[in-house]
Formats: sequence, C-alpha cells, structure tokens
Amino acid sequence: MLALRLARGGRPLVQLRRLLVAAASAGTGFLMLCTLGYALGHPEASTAARLRLAWCLVPLAATVHFAVAVARSDPGTKPRSGLSAVGLGPARLSLLAAISTAVACTLGSTLALFFFLHLRGDLSGLPFDGAARHLLAADRPLPLAAVLTLLTFVPLAASGASALVLRPRTTQAAKPGHAATDEQEEPFAEPSPAPTGLPWGVALLAAGLAVETYAARARGGDGPPMPGGLGGSSTGVLAGWALTALGLAFAGPALTHLCGRALQAVRPGAVRLLAGRVLQEEAQRIGRPLGIVCAVASGAYAANTLYGHAGDAAPGLGPLSALGATLVVGCTLATLLTAAVEARQARTHTTGALLRLGAPAAKLRGAAALRAGALLALFGPLTWTVAELSAIPLIAR
Repeated sequence: MLALRLARGGRPLVQLRRLLVAAASAGTGFLMLCTLGYALGHPEASTAARLRLAWCLVPLAATVHFAVAVARSDPGTKPRSGLSAVGLGPARLSLLAAISTAVACTLGSTLALFFFLHLRGDLSGLPFDGAARHLLAADRPLPLAAVLTLLTFVPLAASGASALVLRPRTTQAAKPGHAATDEQEEPFAEPSPAPTGLPWGVALLAAGLAVETYAARARGGDGPPMPGGLGGSSTGVLAGWALTALGLAFAGPALTHLCGRALQAVRPGAVRLLAGRVLQEEAQRIGRPLGIVCAVASGAYAANTLYGHAGDAAPGLGPLSALGATLVVGCTLATLLTAAVEARQARTHTTGALLRLGAPAAKLRGAAALRAGALLALFGPLTWTVAELSAIPLIAR
C-alpha cells in the first residue's frame, strides 16, 4: 500500500517514466505471447518457435535495464532521515522500489495480454477485433500456464534486478551518524577512482570481432535466422556480436572517466575543469548506458548494412521485428536519458552552491555542452568503427 501511495505522489516526470516502463513491459510481453501463438499454430516447427523466443531475450534485457534505471532515479525511494525515523531505512526502500517496479511491469503485461486476446478475436467490441486471428492461432486454446509464465518474466526480472541494484551498501551504514542521503554527498570532495573495466571491455570487444570474423570465414552453414526473415547467420557470428556489445558496456564507464581526464589536461580553465570533474564523478552512472547505446547503434548500423547489401532479395521487416527493434532502441535511449536526469539530480546541491558563490549560469551551461561534446567526440567514432568492423563478416558470408 505504501508503494502505491509513493507512486501516486510522484511528480509528472516520474509518472511518465513509470508509464514508459509499463509500455516497454507491454511490448516485450506481447512479443512473447506472439511467440506462443506461433508455436501453437506451427506445432511441427518447435525449433523455429524456440529461436523466436530466444530473440525476445534482447528486448527483455533492454526493458529490465530501463526499469532498473527508472527505479534508481525515483525520488520516492531515496533514503531520507524522516523515513528512517519511522522504520523505512535503505533496505525497506529498496523493497518498495522493487514493488513499484513490479506493479508497473505487471500493468504492462496485463495490457499485453488484453491486446493479444483482442487480436486473436477472444475479446470483441474494439477496433481490429481478430485482425491477427490466423497468425496467433485463434483456432487453438491458449495454455493458461504458458501464458502466465511468459507474462511474469518481465515483472520478476525487473523487480529482482531493482532490488539487487538498490540494496543498501554496508560501507555507508557502518559510519556513525551517517545518513545515506543525496543532500549530504560531496561529489567534488576528492577525485573518484577510475573504473577498472577498460581492460575487460577491450578484451571482450577484440574477442567478439575475432569470433565474428572467424565464424564468417568458416562457412559452417546457416544458424539461427535473423529477425524479419533475413537469411540465417552462423551462431559464431551472433556470439561474436554479443561479445562486442558486452565489451562496449564494460568499457563505457572507463572511457567516460578518460574523457573527464582529457578535458582537464594541459592547464584547464574553470569550464574545462568543472566539465572534467563532473564526467569523472558520473562515469559509473552514465558510462554503462552510453556503452550500451553504442552497442545498439553499431548493431543497428550493421543490420542496416546487411539489408542494403542484400538489395532486392532482402525481405521486408515484419511488424514483430519492427516492434522488437523499437523496444531495444527506445529502452536504451530512455535509459541513457534517465541516467542523465539522475546525474543532474545528484549534483543539484553542488550546482546551487556554485551559483550562490557567484558562478555565472552561462559557465555552467558551457560546461554541460562541453561534456556532451567530449562524449560525442569519443563515442561517435568508436560506434562507427565497431559498426563497420561488425558488418564486414556479415557481408562477407
């Protein structure tokens, strides 16, 4: 009940983010239900049905990642001294965040079920009643256990991930008199340690590109078909593509931290110094979403190159494939924007202190623009390079 009251009392922007989580959950749940409909209508094609379900893992991961980012940025679940006095400490608030995430995702899953039943023709009285009757095997009964299992994937995964990420840190709770509040943080008290994921990220990126190239030259037969009906791609190429994306996600925080160090190099002025320190402090918060956005952008570029190389032989992108691609791209971009909003909220008091000390607002806006330009200058060419290298094995097959 308290989680529902906190959700109702949120500001319009917070409510919008929760509605976006529900929409992403609805889209992912609908894709899974469509996979079930395909399996019911094609009992002889069990392998193809499993592959369709496997492709749903990509939008599922993007949806869970977005839900966790929204839970992290929710001001209603931030530790505060007033809530701690009534027994709502960090552990209870992390539980409330997980419940709020589960409620939003359950709402989306329910909407997905209603829309799926409506397209099958099981629910009447609305436009497009039974429009996909043949595609969703309307002549066969739906197994209730399978429907409930598929629809609980997103709520359980998102709420569990939120509870894991937002669990209280014992290092802060051990300090006497310390309240884990954003207002008492001093982000510029001392430099943040550099993230240590760059070697792992570079290793995974290089390994992924090597696996893609080797698998493409091996000519080991067709593997799982790409979404949209495009020709099969070997399992090795897809595994290499996944390793490349994982490497970019691991390297993102360290690359963001290096951007901050580069801005402060060679006798920096006030604007460059402020921009560099902020990037170093926000490296962990926005670096990983940046890396994931680069991975998605490079994958989209490679897929577009593959479609262009196929020419007239390339089939049209189906509606379910378009929905999945929209979910992945939309969730990754929304996660990055949510992380940026969270970072801005975390330094609100620092910005206010700088303004009270007489710092011009134009200088602060210039520092923000400089941060965005530095990140674009690094991650833009990196994304293009990785996309080109990832597309070469796909075209060479």
